[in-house]
Amino acid sequence: MSEHASSEHASRLVLVINCGSSSIKFALVDEQRSGFVLHGLADRLGSDEAWLRWQHGDGSSSRQERALGQADPRQAMEALLPVVRECAGDRLTAVGHRVVHGGEHFTAACRIDDATRQAIQDAAALAPLHNPANLMGIEAATALFPQLPHIAVFDTAFHQSMPAYAYRYAIPEALYAEQRVRRYGFHGTSHRYVTDEAARMTGLSPADSGWLSAHLGNGCSTCAVQAGASRDTSMGFTPLEGLVMGTRSGDVDPNLHGFLGRTLGWSLEKIDTVLNRESGLLGLSGLSNDMRELEQARSQGHDGATLAIEVFCYRLAKSLASLCCALTRLDGVIFTGGIGENSPLIRATTIAHLSMLGLALDDEANQRCVRGVAGAIEKTSTPIHVLVVPTDEERQIAMESLACLDADSPTERGT
Repeated sequence: MSEHASSEHASRLVLVINCGSSSIKFALVDEQRSGFVLHGLADRLGSDEAWLRWQHGDGSSSRQERALGQADPRQAMEALLPVVRECAGDRLTAVGHRVVHGGEHFTAACRIDDATRQAIQDAAALAPLHNPANLMGIEAATALFPQLPHIAVFDTAFHQSMPAYAYRYAIPEALYAEQRVRRYGFHGTSHRYVTDEAARMTGLSPADSGWLSAHLGNGCSTCAVQAGASRDTSMGFTPLEGLVMGTRSGDVDPNLHGFLGRTLGWSLEKIDTVLNRESGLLGLSGLSNDMRELEQARSQGHDGATLAIEVFCYRLAKSLASLCCALTRLDGVIFTGGIGENSPLIRATTIAHLSMLGLALDDEANQRCVRGVAGAIEKTSTPIHVLVVPTDEERQIAMESLACLDADSPTERGT
């Protein structure tokens, strides 16, 4: 057998599943190859317009689609099962599940068993829109792939290395001890992936470097990572805390709830809806939560879009500067996520607010890094790196799933 064939035979495949309330995002990841063997989306589940789309590799010519009727997540899994089996053959090693909230119980990926399911259910009060949907995906996938190990990878696990002075709120002790009210942080899978990649790109060791990471999409968060561990992050008890986001307000005065209730008679549900779904870029601009639309409107003189972008960038820079307190060294600032990877304007405007850190961009390099292009965008004279690093949460989930298996069976890979 040739060396290539032997390597091909040895590589393992992981099916990564991210199950929401009405959608399932999936990808088949080869541990030895970049890109996806297969990836796709089942969407509008539970409605008459449910559909499944998938694509082999990166070729647009291989895109396929089929209607699913009123399929629920289990039925959608059954529809994608033959597609996965055809691609994976006998190399499918595990199924990795994204789980949003692990509370304080999980500090790393783990095998899914009855105790894991119960812990995910117990944390559902902290993520009522996400954890029940994640559990639904787990149940559907384990029924269809009963012979495979199933691994849970938690958005919150990476941030369990934060010290108490970073994760505790200044509220009565009983609220933490009895209700577990504290800062948890999210986007941990993305922050871990891009900071490891940044260290590789710059020839540094993740264990001996410090980074500020900005994950910017419809949801946004920053993170301070030292020696490969999260030391602080902008999101807190829920994903509402921190930066301005697509439709989320980010930080507001905690007394705003009381003010709106007293003066406008709004219920808690109404206030939550406004702060989570009608604020952020959408609320500031009065136009859109899509940064691409806002940048176009800004270029045409739209005052609301201009203000939304200015507030977004200032609050982002303010968060990055404050997170320097969590580091003993700063090797670089990382932009990732849909906005972070594709908006030279947002990067330039944000870095302009951070001149006190000695940061400055190379305009040409900044313009070049879009649509999946990674690279350094700082001026060569700048002592601190500024990097654009496309995130790959599916690959990170796959690699953490395999690492979990290897830790459980350390001699297995040597046979």
